[in-house]
Amino acid sequence: MDREFLSDLFSHFGPVTMRRMFSGYGISVGGTNFALALRSGLYFRADAVTIPRFEAEGSVPFQYQTSAKTVTVNSYWQLPARLFDDPEELSEWAKAALAAAQRAALKKRRGPRKAAKIAAKKATKRHVTRKKRTGKR
Repeated sequence: MDREFLSDLFSHFGPVTMRRMFSGYGISVGGTNFALALRSGLYFRADAVTIPRFEAEGSVPFQYQTSAKTVTVNSYWQLPARLFDDPEELSEWAKAALAAAQRAALKKRRGPRKAAKIAAKKATKRHVTRKKRTGKR
């Protein structure tokens, strides 16, 4: 898939940014990557909310081969071939993929804060425990 074809494909969706990635392009909006256009096909970001829609269409998650095994990436699913002929419906799927990517980014941002909070709590607990052992207040 070349850049011009992808621009036409996403014309109903709106402007997208395409960056060279692996054997194709990463497609994003506002810095949020929601699609991969690779030699093996076009893959949209998916999560628990959108995966059933892909499964109902008979789509499969993105897979690649290493020297030792096949790796399955469940966060990107192949776009059903019928959508290449229906830019309006493809636009709806792209919106859902962008929403899934935004939900994933939100979860990712929350993660480090929670980890920092737990680490701070443990550090405070250790500090209190040391005080008790040494008899200092």
